[in-house]
Amino acid sequence: MIKKSILDNGIRVISERIPYASSVSIGIWVANGSRHESRELNGVAHFIEHLLFKGTQRRSALDIAREIDSVGGVLNAFTSREYVCYYAKVLDKFLPNAVDLLTDLFLHSVFDPEEIEKERRVVLQEINMMEDTPDDLIHDLFHQHFWKGHPLGMSILGDAASVGGLTRDSIIGFKDRMYRGEDIIVSAAGNLTHEELISLIQQHLLPIDGGNGRSETTLPVYERRIELMEKDLEQVHVCLGLKGVQQNDPRRYDAFIMNAILGGSMSSRLFQEVREKSGLAYSVYSYLASHADAGSLVVYAGASPENGSELVEIMLKELRRFKEEPVPQTQLDAAREQLKGNLLLSLESSDNRMSRLAKNEIYFGAPLSLDGIMEGFDRVSSGSIQQLANELLDNSALTLVMLGRVGTPSFAPSDINV
Repeated sequence: MIKKSILDNGIRVISERIPYASSVSIGIWVANGSRHESRELNGVAHFIEHLLFKGTQRRSALDIAREIDSVGGVLNAFTSREYVCYYAKVLDKFLPNAVDLLTDLFLHSVFDPEEIEKERRVVLQEINMMEDTPDDLIHDLFHQHFWKGHPLGMSILGDAASVGGLTRDSIIGFKDRMYRGEDIIVSAAGNLTHEELISLIQQHLLPIDGGNGRSETTLPVYERRIELMEKDLEQVHVCLGLKGVQQNDPRRYDAFIMNAILGGSMSSRLFQEVREKSGLAYSVYSYLASHADAGSLVVYAGASPENGSELVEIMLKELRRFKEEPVPQTQLDAAREQLKGNLLLSLESSDNRMSRLAKNEIYFGAPLSLDGIMEGFDRVSSGSIQQLANELLDNSALTLVMLGRVGTPSFAPSDINV
């Protein structure tokens, strides 16, 4: 059963009891990410995520690591464009330990100047590592161009200049502004009771100020962009994307199934055409990147430079098929069952359930029932997918980014159409 409470300062506490589980996963989520940063502070949300593990008034960084290891647990964090999450997974009997540790990091990190400088070097190396990993870099470059001029296009990590310019005062100032009660969600799943969770959380998080720190963000504008970026690499890496759906779009089930058919598995059209039939690429897939107010559908593959143009042609052909032909019923049914099965299997993990609770609260303001999700998939038809494809696959919003020894491709930009 899922229960929700709101503390006096606006913090939302959501839990799901799984009585047969041996574990509990708990996360403190802040509904602010890289899209809520200024250009000058780009990367600060991710930097704060790192710094909260570097020591508190009661614990050193080594104490933090030893404490979670001593109970066989997991402690970690991640930053996205729209939220940050600090989470722990432990045996159910250690829930009080996990709450005490997480809230200590969240509230009482000291931001020691020496630790800030050491961690700055770590983050700069993380940025360099991505620069040296083209199959990661291409996605960052794609989003920079797809959302050009909009905060969604800024790198989650920031860049050398923005991270290098972050001062202790600017870091603490951002945290104080953004980590406010109405932006914070505590979600937990596993063998726990809601009453126990509320009791533990209130001991620590009630002193947080209420309100929220988010400023209104403008809607992104979709534009057509072709970017061919020369770099001495063994492969040419290709990201091709078009409009997607926002998180709460009622058409999202059609989009999920269309993406699964396009490039979501080894049986997908792209995998079969690009890898199995043509042998052009080892890695090929598609994904949906959905946000609160916008989204994208992205196709990726890496191929030899001489095959880059052929690869793009196959991508365009497979996208075009969704507009021109109804999806065969057998393929639709298979994709539908694939997604249902993936969802049901994910629910066997307390950390996946914990994440699902928080994301549903962020984007929908309430939990989504499993029956409702299954009904959403069941409503999808070949006709509704074709209709969505004709709405989303718009050449005026098409972005193509190629990274590698691009040279002179055999296509002209005007040939890139779905």
